[in-house]
Amino acid sequence: MDKNFIVSTTMRLDKFLAENLDESRNQIEQLIKKGFVKVDNKISTKTGLKLKENQKIEVNLPIVQPKEVKIEKDLEDIDVEIIYEDDDILVINKPYNLTVHDAPSVKDATLVDWLKQKNISLSTISGEERHGIVHRLDKGTSGVMVVAKTNEAHVHLAKQLEEKSMGRYYLAIIDLPLKDNIIIEKHIARNPNNRLKMAVVENGRFAKSAFAKIALSKDEKYELISCKLFTGRTHQIRVHLSSINRHILGDNLYGFKGELNKINRFYLHAYILYLTHPKTEKQMSFTAKLAPDMHDFLCTNFDAEILNDKIDKTNIFNYFSFTN
Repeated sequence: MDKNFIVSTTMRLDKFLAENLDESRNQIEQLIKKGFVKVDNKISTKTGLKLKENQKIEVNLPIVQPKEVKIEKDLEDIDVEIIYEDDDILVINKPYNLTVHDAPSVKDATLVDWLKQKNISLSTISGEERHGIVHRLDKGTSGVMVVAKTNEAHVHLAKQLEEKSMGRYYLAIIDLPLKDNIIIEKHIARNPNNRLKMAVVENGRFAKSAFAKIALSKDEKYELISCKLFTGRTHQIRVHLSSINRHILGDNLYGFKGELNKINRFYLHAYILYLTHPKTEKQMSFTAKLAPDMHDFLCTNFDAEILNDKIDKTNIFNYFSFTN
C-alpha cells in the first residue's frame, strides 16, 4: 500500500514519517533502511536525511503477512463486550492484554481478528490489518473504543479525533497520591535506551495530559485518579505519570515497585468516550465498566460505598473544570 506526502517544512526523514505515519519509530527506521521509502522518486535508506520543502515522499508500506495459523482457541478466549452498535459505528469494551491490530511482532489473535470473525462490517481506510480502527489502546489497557463500520464514518471520526472533539477519560490507580490536580505538558519520544519504552525527550512530540484526584485508598497509600488526554502519544499517561514519580499499579515497565508488583497487568482503564455520531451528528458518550480484577481491587482497598458516586460520568466531567 503506497502513501504519498509533500514536505511542507525542513526536517529529518525519520521525524517526518513519524509525524505522518501511524507507526513506531523502530518500524519507521526499518521501512527506511529496507528501501521502502522514496524521496523525489529515489530510494533513500538514510534515516537522518534532511528534507526540503516541496520534496515528494513515497512510502510503500509492505503488506503484513497473515499469521500462518490462526488458532481458533485464541479467538474463542477473547471476550469483547459490545456497548453500542448501529450501521455506522461499534463501541466496545476492550479487555486488557488484547492487541488492537496486527503487526510483524504480533503473534496472538487481535481485536481486528475478532471483529472479522464476527463478520462485523468494517471500514477499510486504514489497510487490511487495521480494518475499522480509528484510535487504539495499548495492549495492557482496557476500556472503551469506537470502531468505524463504514469508510464515511471512519473519515468523520478521524476528523473529530484530529480536532479533539472526540476523546476519552481514563481511570488509573497509582502508587502515590497526587499533591493536587495537575496538567503536564512534556514532549514524548522513543526511549533512546530501551526501545520498548517511551520517555520525556526534549525534541520529542508535544504531549499534554491532565490528571484529577478522585479517591484515596483506605490506608491512603494508593489513589484512584482520572486522566484526560489532549494529545495521543504512545504510552502518554504512563510516561507523564512516571515523570512526576507516580506509577500505575502493576506498570513495571515504567517503574512501579512494591508488594503489588506481581499484578499481571497495570490498572489503567479507558472509562468514558465522547463523540459526535458520524451520521446523525448527535452528541454521544459511552462508559465501559471496569474489568473484574480492577473493580475488585477498588472495592477491597477503597470505600466502596462512595466509589460509584465518585466515578459517575457527570462527576468525571466536572473533575476537569480546572483545565478550562
